[in-house]
Amino acid sequence: MHNVVIKSGFSLDLFLSTTIVDMYAKMDDMVSAGKVFDGMPERSVVSWTAMVCGHARLGGIDSAWKYFDEMPEKDTSAYNAMIDAYVKAGDMNSARILFDAMPLRSVVSWTTLISGFCNNNDIESARKLFNAMPEKNLVSWNAMICGYCQSKQPDEALKLFQELQYDTVLEADEVTITGILQAIAALGALDLGCWVHKFVKMKGLDKKIKVCTSLIDMYAKCGEITKALHIFEGIPERVTSHWNAIINGLAINGYGEEALAMFRKMISKGCRPNAVTMIGVLSACSHTGLVEEGKRWLNAMEGFGLIPQIEHYGCVVDLLGRVGSLDEAEKLIESMPYEANDIIISSFLSACVNWKDLSRAEMVIKRAAKMDPLNAGNYVLLRNLYATERRWDEVKQIKWLMRTSGAKKEAGSSAIETNGVVWEFISGGTVHPQWGDIQPVLEQLQIHMKGMEEKCIKLQ
Repeated sequence: MHNVVIKSGFSLDLFLSTTIVDMYAKMDDMVSAGKVFDGMPERSVVSWTAMVCGHARLGGIDSAWKYFDEMPEKDTSAYNAMIDAYVKAGDMNSARILFDAMPLRSVVSWTTLISGFCNNNDIESARKLFNAMPEKNLVSWNAMICGYCQSKQPDEALKLFQELQYDTVLEADEVTITGILQAIAALGALDLGCWVHKFVKMKGLDKKIKVCTSLIDMYAKCGEITKALHIFEGIPERVTSHWNAIINGLAINGYGEEALAMFRKMISKGCRPNAVTMIGVLSACSHTGLVEEGKRWLNAMEGFGLIPQIEHYGCVVDLLGRVGSLDEAEKLIESMPYEANDIIISSFLSACVNWKDLSRAEMVIKRAAKMDPLNAGNYVLLRNLYATERRWDEVKQIKWLMRTSGAKKEAGSSAIETNGVVWEFISGGTVHPQWGDIQPVLEQLQIHMKGMEEKCIKLQ
């Protein structure tokens, strides 16, 4: 078509030349786009923007900036392309500077920056932008809801979702529902999950692959494995993500044998497993203590065209640790083709503590402290083992190490759902709005429990 334009004598036409530049840019051929652009006797804002967008989309920030900087007049699309390129590169400072310099911002400008801050775990900056937006679309809401889920603040995601329900124009879509079901699963808010399920059916979203997968996952993580199975069985054409959700759901609810049976059924149906499937399978083996089965499936991964990742080795290390095969677990850690991460080392330390292998635990804690000195959980594990062995000097030493390293144990918390609202209670916290009513009840319970304890002692 480009050749036809040249032969027809239209190659100097501004509109046609710009369209050809844009065509090459969208086909990722920036060399050809650049040749056409350089040969243009005059250029429009759209011509310059096409070059900026093309280089930016391919990650060529320096090249994109060169064209952006030389543009006689910059439009919103060029700004958005540069902001998106900086966001994808993780350079939020440059993205924010450009955003602040924009003469006119679109919804895309705001949403791109919000997504960037969310992906870089700066949820506070993202929320400030979200609140300041003059106009929001569904993509903006979804970005913020999913951002809260990524930053492990599911309660905030739920609050935002409830705010969205009051919007008379916007309506939750597949992305919204998938994100909010993740939040519900994290909190175990079953009543709200059931309401969302009804909403999904009413809006006809229950046929969407991601929604069905998220529903299975939500019910399984809320302990309703029967409902999860019911949804799974009702799916006429199952894909890998459906199988993964139910296999993992069965595994985390203690149905290891059933999870493995489901995996075999998956293979018999001709559905190819992926890396996520195998994590579910190996977790099922770990929860059920099936050592040989776990090792066999780890070795069988290459037969499915899968290369075992560090997460898969971590599952088997956890499996071996649970059954007390500490020597074998240690050999696997040293022989696997990856450097052990803090998760694997912490898992192995937990196994050493559970099986009261103090000498090994003392060696592992040194390695764990180097990898993640602020992980209080590792210190607490060893401290508890010392306490069990009545080695009080070592208990004091661990407490001193925690103070000097800056490691702080997170306060324990629990949550309860009532009337669609999730209330979180933190150990030692007094910020609940009904604390004045709660405290007398707790005091009465403590008196009652103390009285029962004294009765038990007398009976003994």
